[in-house]
Amino acid sequence: MSLTVVSLFTGAMGLDLGFEAEGFEVRLAVEKDPRAVETIEANRPRLPIIDRDIADVTTDEILEKANLQPGEATVLTGGPPCEPFSTAGRRLSVQDRRANAILEFMRVVNEARPRFFVFEQVPGFIRAAKRHISFYERVRKEKEGEELAPEERLGSAFDELMAAFEGTGYTVSFDHASPSSSLLNAADFGTPQKRKRFILVGARQPPLPPLPTPTHGDPGSHEVSLGVRQQWMTLREAVNDLSDPCPEHLNFPSSWERFLDQVPPGGCWRDLPPELHEMALGGAYDAEGSGLKGGRTGFLRRLSWDKPAPTVVDRPNTRAGCLCHPDELRPLSVREYARLQRFPDEWIFKGPLTARYQLIGQATPLPLATAIARSIKEVAERRAKPVSAVVR
Repeated sequence: MSLTVVSLFTGAMGLDLGFEAEGFEVRLAVEKDPRAVETIEANRPRLPIIDRDIADVTTDEILEKANLQPGEATVLTGGPPCEPFSTAGRRLSVQDRRANAILEFMRVVNEARPRFFVFEQVPGFIRAAKRHISFYERVRKEKEGEELAPEERLGSAFDELMAAFEGTGYTVSFDHASPSSSLLNAADFGTPQKRKRFILVGARQPPLPPLPTPTHGDPGSHEVSLGVRQQWMTLREAVNDLSDPCPEHLNFPSSWERFLDQVPPGGCWRDLPPELHEMALGGAYDAEGSGLKGGRTGFLRRLSWDKPAPTVVDRPNTRAGCLCHPDELRPLSVREYARLQRFPDEWIFKGPLTARYQLIGQATPLPLATAIARSIKEVAERRAKPVSAVVR
């Protein structure tokens, strides 16, 4: 049985490598970012690529380049740009033109009619409102008893987009009674990183592949104590054998060094002496504890060797997403970043340093992708068995 993948919004191929690990053949990549295209070409030189915006690409062209007919592709995969819904971005939701990429994904599903599709997004997608207002404006309105407009209510955009997914005629994995069940933590599948992602699987015909069952867990959990799951992979396990004698990395602002030097492994700004908090946080400092300013645990954060890393973001030296090495006064290196996503050490990332961090940070962790691929493969193979028996 041929297992084929058409990959949209391919990026650095994290999702695709997971499918390849389960025996799927990636037939085509659709990706407009030049650095991602260079990365795909460096690692998969024979893979056909359409390097244009998906809005300018017809489904006929996609199928022709993939050498497939409508209905033949096993899986259509895609993780459209997450910035409209990410806590690391401006969270403009559907007001952001990049959110249109989700509708383009659905267009290709409707026209290509793959047997299955896999859609990936950040957790904030579930709470996306049709009209974005800032977290702090939302808090202010709630405190003052000001009613939110219908389009400002959390989930209003998500509900419309889910209705559109269901309108494709595919059976989808999202459970309206248990929305959180669609949020999978990559650490639960052997990734040395706590990284939650919204995963939606669709099936043109039943049965619907189930979302994968976790294989790893918190060391203190009941499942781990019973031996049902393995312990989460730690940062130490991920990078302790990495040969990286001259690590390539961005730098922190020099003004951070005096603070980070006092933060222990696994700590953040909260571990500094109280008299330094205001100076360390600057405008994010909230002297009155009003909740109207920042100062969360991502500020001046130093990683722990003995825990999974937090979510790797586009850059490890951002103010609210600091990823400092446990022992050294530097961000994680590019190769350490790649290890946290479980890319092979030989995988080549093209472009300047910032572009390579971004390619890695935006990818789907490979163990999570592999688990999803395995679930789909099992259903696809079960469907194929009766047909094979008839042919024989």
